[in-house]
Amino acid sequence: MKKVISIQRKTMLSFLALLALLFSSCSKEDTIQPDAPQKPPADVPFQGTAPYNKLTRISNLQITKEDALYAGVTPPFYYSLENNKAISADQARTADWDIAFDGIFNSFLEGNNSIDKSNKGYRGGGIGGIMILPIPFDQVTTIPADSEFKTNSRAVGSDDAGAFGEGVGWYLYDYGGTIRGGGAIDKKHVAYAMPESRTIILRTAKGNYAKIKIISCYKDVLTPDKMFKDTPKMFLTFDFILLPKGSTKF
Repeated sequence: MKKVISIQRKTMLSFLALLALLFSSCSKEDTIQPDAPQKPPADVPFQGTAPYNKLTRISNLQITKEDALYAGVTPPFYYSLENNKAISADQARTADWDIAFDGIFNSFLEGNNSIDKSNKGYRGGGIGGIMILPIPFDQVTTIPADSEFKTNSRAVGSDDAGAFGEGVGWYLYDYGGTIRGGGAIDKKHVAYAMPESRTIILRTAKGNYAKIKIISCYKDVLTPDKMFKDTPKMFLTFDFILLPKGSTKF
């Protein structure tokens, strides 16, 4: 009788061991592994905080300090259009900024390009460029070919319609106050933006596109009749529309 019980006990232990092994094997085989994180497609365009396809206005952006103007020292000012914020000068050779302001009164513009040796973003990873068209903002509907964008330093500045012009520019400098100021003393040395007939096209550091209309470079002043030589200057007000990389129409 004891022998039968012993055999039954051994049989039961063997069965339990086999059962444990079976469940252990199934558990290992049935374990669900988490999916590997997916990388976003390489061709998805970068988007910062500025919305696409929406008219955005920036008001009174101070691109140089008043004391720097009269000291004759105006360090470049860097700005991220895609994130609507100033970028520090120590980040010049990065793709963090989209447009730089340099030259006299920081009135000359350039895009962020890492290939052009004259560009402030040289070797910084940016693929930007800039150009200007003698066409009203609302009439610019087609994005120019990439080959038409300028990548050099200080690519866009003063217009030939005023003093010291350098081709088609975004502002007219009325040195003597006789072009738009009627010869008045307080209208001498006034820089008039030309929003009615000039549109800047920018390719950002990330390859997106923007069209820009600069309205004024004077603080809290948007119309020429209120612009005077002593009005606080180099506070830019401008409108822009941002479009993603690969777009062809505004």
